This record gives sequence, C-alpha cells and structure tokens, in this order.
Amino acid sequence: MKNKLLYTFEEDLAKRLKNPAFRRAWEESEPEYLLARQLIEKRLKKKFSQRALARRVKTTQAVISRIETMEANPSLNLLKRIAGVLGTKLALNFR
Repeated sequence: MKNKLLYTFEEDLAKRLKNPAFRRAWEESEPEYLLARQLIEKRLKKKFSQRALARRVKTTQAVISRIETMEANPSLNLLKRIAGVLGTKLALNFR
C-alpha cells in the first residue's frame, strides 16, 4: 500500500512556491544556494573533507560548514583562496 504521507522535494517545493513570501525568500537565497552547491560539488570531487579543505585554505572547518549551509557571508579573498585550493577559478557576474 502506498503511503500518502510520502512526497518528493519537488512536490513540496512546488506547493511552497505558491506562497509569495516563500517565493521571494527562495529567489533571494539563490546566489548563496548556488555557491554552497558548487563548493560542495568541487570539494567532494577533490575528495576533501570540510576539515581538509579548511586546513589548506587556512581557515576552520566551521567556516567551510557555514558557507556550505548558507549561513555565512564569505569575503572575496576567502572565496579566491578556496577556488585556488580546489583548482578552479572564481567567477562573479551581475545578471
């Protein structure tokens, strides 16, 4: 028997996006989300733990964690150091 309480993230998101306040907050958090997602993907591709990345960047694991959970506002200098350690370039743009 299929449990009616189970639903996907996409279904939940579609429902929540109908709320204008939620939609606005969701759209405003997009840059932080994209940064966090890309950082996690690059870090995992290099097989670095948060701690290993932090050590190479000369910061703490907590700082990396806060960036990945969208709870930080990292400086450009820190982002450039992270990009360098991950072997990638930092690209910023206005749309």
